Amino acid sequence: MNDAPTERIRNVVLLGHSGVGKTTLADALLARAGAVARAGSVDQGTSLLDTEPESVKRKISLAGTVAPLSWTAPDGLTYKINLLDTPGYADFVGEVDAALSVADLAVMVVSAVEGVEVQTELLWRRVAARGIPRMVFVNKEDKDRADFHRVLDQLTAMFGSGFAALELPLGEASSLHGIADVLTEEALEYEPGGTHHAEALPADVADEEHQLHDAIVEEIVSGDDDQLERYLSGDVPSVVELERTLRHEVLDGLEFPVLLGSATTGVGLDRFADFICDLGPSPLDRPVAVEAGDTVIEVAADAAGPPAIHVFKTIADPFVGQLSVFKVLSGTVRADDHLVNHRSGGDERLHGLFALRGKEQTPVTQVVAGDLAAVAKLAGTRTGDTLAPKTQPVRVPAAEPLVPQYGIAIVPRTQADDDKLGNALTRLQAEDSALHVDRVEETHQTVLRGQGDTHLAVALERLSRKFGVNVDAEPLRVAYRETIAGSVTVEGKVKKQSGGHGQYAVANLRVAPRGRGEGFHFVDAVVGGAIPRNLIPAVQKGLEEAMVSGGVHGFPVVDVQVECYDGKYHPVDSSEMAFKTAASLGLKDALASAGVLVLEPVSLVRVTVPPAHQGDVMGDITTRRGRVMGTDVDDHGHQTITAHVPTAELTRYAIDLRSMTAGRGTFESQHDHYDVLPAHLVDAAAASAKR
Repeated sequence: MNDAPTERIRNVVLLGHSGVGKTTLADALLARAGAVARAGSVDQGTSLLDTEPESVKRKISLAGTVAPLSWTAPDGLTYKINLLDTPGYADFVGEVDAALSVADLAVMVVSAVEGVEVQTELLWRRVAARGIPRMVFVNKEDKDRADFHRVLDQLTAMFGSGFAALELPLGEASSLHGIADVLTEEALEYEPGGTHHAEALPADVADEEHQLHDAIVEEIVSGDDDQLERYLSGDVPSVVELERTLRHEVLDGLEFPVLLGSATTGVGLDRFADFICDLGPSPLDRPVAVEAGDTVIEVAADAAGPPAIHVFKTIADPFVGQLSVFKVLSGTVRADDHLVNHRSGGDERLHGLFALRGKEQTPVTQVVAGDLAAVAKLAGTRTGDTLAPKTQPVRVPAAEPLVPQYGIAIVPRTQADDDKLGNALTRLQAEDSALHVDRVEETHQTVLRGQGDTHLAVALERLSRKFGVNVDAEPLRVAYRETIAGSVTVEGKVKKQSGGHGQYAVANLRVAPRGRGEGFHFVDAVVGGAIPRNLIPAVQKGLEEAMVSGGVHGFPVVDVQVECYDGKYHPVDSSEMAFKTAASLGLKDALASAGVLVLEPVSLVRVTVPPAHQGDVMGDITTRRGRVMGTDVDDHGHQTITAHVPTAELTRYAIDLRSMTAGRGTFESQHDHYDVLPAHLVDAAAASAKR
C-alpha cells in the first residue's frame, strides 16, 4: 500500500452535510478494495473510522480521519487513494479545514433523498475559495424518494454550470439495479457483491442517455481547441481522449464530474474509485505554495527532492503519546530522519513513521512525496508546522484561524482536576486548533470557546476521557464596569489609636466622571505641605486599588478623575497605609454620595446571511437591544449586517443564529466600547456577577 509512486497517489477529501453517508461510503470503499474484511457500520458503532466514544454515541463524525486503500484502475495500474473522511456537522469545520490543507481532490457527497443541504452549500464555497478540484458523488440512490435528476438541477441552480453527469441511474430507490455509463453508452448491471457487467442500454433510458452523452461530449471538447475542431468536423473523440481532456478540466476547476451510487448496496463504488484514479489529480499536479523567508515559492512533490513535511493534524494517542499527522511536500521521508521545525527552530527526529487507517497504526520505513502518514513524539511540533532541512527553511503559510462562535466557563471539580487542567487544555487545543482558552481576569473565569455547543460538549467529554480532568460548565459572566454618576467633594479619613503608633490620615478629594473610555486620572493639587510629598503616591495607589476592588455593585470602577486638593497628617501616626486607606474610603463615599452608572460592554457584530433571512436577523438584533449600523452585499449575494450589540445578549447567539437561518448564517464579533446599562437591568447584572 505504501509503494505507490507520487503520480499514483490520490489524496481525496469527502465532504458534505451531516448524514449524507460520507463515513459509510469510506467504510464501503475500504471493504470493496479488500483493505478490510467487511464494511463497518456507523449505526452499529462498528465503523473503522468513527471509533471515538463521543462519535459512536452520537452516530456522527466528530474528527477527520485518514483511510488509505489500494485500487487497480482500468489502466491496469495500482493507485493509492488516501480518503480523508470529515465531519458534516457545522461545529467541526476546523477538522474540514485541516483535511482541505492536504487534499488534491474534494468529493462532495450529496444525498439523493435530501438533495443539496446547507452544509454542502457552505463547504462547496469553502473548497472553491481554495481552488481545489471537485467531484460530486450522489449517494443513497437505493433509498426511498431518491431523485438523481432533482439533485443535478439543484447543483446547477446553486453553484452554476460545469456539472458533468457521467452516469444515470438504472432504476431508483428500491429498484436501483445499475448505472448507465454516459461516455461509453453502456448499461452496467450490478451483482450483490458490488461487481458489474455491461449490457445494452434499456429502452426506457436510451433516449435520455444519448441526449446527455451528446451534451457531455460537447461540454468536454469545448475546453480543448483541437478536440473541438475535430468534433465539429464529425470526428468524435474516443472515451480515452474525452477522459484525458476531462481530467485537465477537473484540475483547472472548469468541470465537476457527477457520479452516483449506494454505499450500502455497493452500486457504483467501483466506478467511483476508477474515476478518482482516472480523473483525480495527483500531488504532482498541484505544487504547494510555501514561504521561504520573504518569498513565496512553489514546492513540487518530487520524491527525489529535499525532504519537507507539513503537519496538518495532531492526535493525543493513549499509547504512543502525541501523533503528528503529515503530508510529505517534497522528497522521501525515512524513519529516524532529522528535520528542523522552522517555526520553533528545534531539531526533530522522526522516531517512528506510521500509516494510519482510522485508529489502526501500521509502521512504515519511508513515505514518498505527496503521501500521508504520521510520526510519534514530536514534542516541539504542533498543527500547522512545517519541517524541512536546516539549510532549506520553508513553511506552509498559516491558515486563517477560525473565529470562536460560542463560549462557556469551566470550573474544575476538585483540586486534583485544577492541578491538571492547564496541561490538559494545552493538549486538547493541540488536537483541536478550533478550540480557544482564555483566562478572563476581570470575571475570574476560565473560558473555553469553540464553534458551537456540540463542539464544546465533545471537548469536555474528551477532556475527561483522555486526560482525566473533570470540569463543570457555568454561564459566562459579563465584564460590567461602573463609573461615578456626577461630581462630588468628599473627605477620606482614618483615625485609629490602639497604643503605640496609631493610624491617622485625611485626604480631601474632588471626584468627577470622565469621558467614556478615558480611564482614571489623578490630580495632585495639595499645597502647603498638608500631605507630605512622599505620601501623595499612597493616595493615588489607594484610589487605584479601590477602583479595582469594585464600586457599589462590585464592578471595577473606570473613567474617573480624582483631585486630591487638601488633607491632614500626623508626624508619628501617618503612614502610606493610612493614606491608602483614607483615599479608598473617600472614593467609596463619593460613589455612594453621587451614585454610579453601570457600564456594559458592547460588541461590533458582523452577521452574514442569505437575503431571505435579512429581515428576521435585523429584527432579532433589535430585540437584543442592538443597533444596526448598515448592510452590505458580499460576492455571493449574501447580506452582511453590521451592528452594535450588548455583549450580554450574544452569549448564545451562535446557536440562535444557526436556528434562525437554517445554518446559513455566520457572524463575527469584537469588543467595541462600553455604554450605560439600562437601570432596570442593573440588579440582574449585579446578581449574575455574584454567582
